[in-house]
Amino acid sequence: MAINLSKGQKVDLTKSNPGLSKVVVGLGWDTNKYDGGKDFDLDSSVFLLNAEGKASSEADFIFYNNTKGAAGAVEHTGDNRTGEGEGDDEQVKVDLSAVPSAIEKVTFAITIHDGEARAQNFGQVSNSYVRILNEDTNEELIRYDLGEDFSIETAIVVGELYRHGGEWKFNAIGSGYQGGLGSLVKDFGLDS
Repeated sequence: MAINLSKGQKVDLTKSNPGLSKVVVGLGWDTNKYDGGKDFDLDSSVFLLNAEGKASSEADFIFYNNTKGAAGAVEHTGDNRTGEGEGDDEQVKVDLSAVPSAIEKVTFAITIHDGEARAQNFGQVSNSYVRILNEDTNEELIRYDLGEDFSIETAIVVGELYRHGGEWKFNAIGSGYQGGLGSLVKDFGLDS
């Protein structure tokens, strides 16, 4: 049975699931109906961070145009442009045992494509979540429902997998940003 997390909670992943190495990180959302006349396009992205919390190069930024990183250990499975339907909208596969040792954190974000230009924000998005599945069994291990407390933000860091004492843990972050993907890229040490 999945562990449901609240914002700020941290939980063991590999210690409580011995032998676990391949996980799928599923991200999902629904957009509320509104009369802005423009389509919503939400995107998930992944930042591979070193001990200083920075990406070493653009290769450590995984998204729909750069789908693989960490020497193949992290793979974004593709862009969903509508967010319609049940289940995960986008997924990222992570082979924890193959993530290079220089990468301390695998950080997951959801952003609204052209959110500022389209006058869109996460106040118009509902049912956002991140969940971690055992890739081999498809069992949901961890789930974090983000809630509805983002009114002006166009980007959210939803959570991160991180190394601790030779094991992998998950941190439910839920931090919102204005400035969309560009602000995240700068915060993580890459020029936009």
